[in-house]
Amino acid sequence: MSSSISSDLFPREAAPPAEAAIAAVEAPALRRRGWGEVYAALDLGTNNCRLLVARGAGAGFRVIDAFSRIVRLGEGLGASGSLSEAAMERTLAALKVCAAKIAHRGVTRARYVATEACRKAANCDDFLARVRQTTGIAIETITTDEEARLAVAGCAPLLDRRQPYAIVFDIGGGSTELVWVRLGAPPAGGTEILGSISLPFGVVTFTERYGGDVISPDAYAAMVQEARDAMSAFARRFDIGKGLAGGGVQMLGSSGTVTTLGGIHLNLPRYIRSVVDGSMLNFAAIEAISARLAAMSCTEREAYPCIGTDRADLVVAGCAILAAICALWPVGQLRVADRGIREGILLSLLATAA
Repeated sequence: MSSSISSDLFPREAAPPAEAAIAAVEAPALRRRGWGEVYAALDLGTNNCRLLVARGAGAGFRVIDAFSRIVRLGEGLGASGSLSEAAMERTLAALKVCAAKIAHRGVTRARYVATEACRKAANCDDFLARVRQTTGIAIETITTDEEARLAVAGCAPLLDRRQPYAIVFDIGGGSTELVWVRLGAPPAGGTEILGSISLPFGVVTFTERYGGDVISPDAYAAMVQEARDAMSAFARRFDIGKGLAGGGVQMLGSSGTVTTLGGIHLNLPRYIRSVVDGSMLNFAAIEAISARLAAMSCTEREAYPCIGTDRADLVVAGCAILAAICALWPVGQLRVADRGIREGILLSLLATAA
């Protein structure tokens, strides 16, 4: 199945999905569903606002439009408990672009969700009412369990069915999700979430607390230790170490941190989603790149084409959280996923099409 999508439609975070994602649904029951429908999925996070628009195509879907912008909706939320006016204005500007694309593409079925920033903010309901009044987009705030389910559904095509278990994680702006997954053997497959946890920190919250310019070794170590301590109970609860010892565990990361490190590791002259998505990162490369970035100033990090100005102050916090994950579960390598909640939403919409 081909995808005739112009790369000009997609900014850094939202390049066109690879064909493996486009044709992710293979169940025969879905082959006749969704014809003529135009689907939209929007994920409003603490840091990013992301939209995908797709049309049903055979056994899957074909992306026809996309949008992604770093809005930092959760900026200052940890200290104030509320969304700031500046953050809401930035987000509204991005959502107006999304609304125009939704109208232009004639979307017939959609789901629009918000995650950690809106779960935490005291003024979330007022903000979402303002969004609906201003843009016509009705956004629902989803639970951490639903966030985990959608993220795993969106990433599932990248999981190796020959390995029985997987650690799937998403380092977000205001939270970090960890999911412990059991996989059915091919050809039937199947993905079962055995457990998940949403930790109340991400790249924005850690950057606001520890800094985003030159990070001292002590500050970096403190971030790693805080993240590791928070994750330890989850590891013990599901006895993940036992699975690691048996060699039947894989790791998949869905986040801007992981995709950024993937682009750097591949030495790309610019971020290319189709190259990064599905690629492998070994832990030695993660450690080396993270140490290099942590020793740089924010200005120096901006010079990396896969980082740029929007991520330069956030990426080291993400590296620290990733370091904690790698230390707790030394799988040795992880698969990079430039996909997640939006793809999970689209697959769910397709699966329930009449």
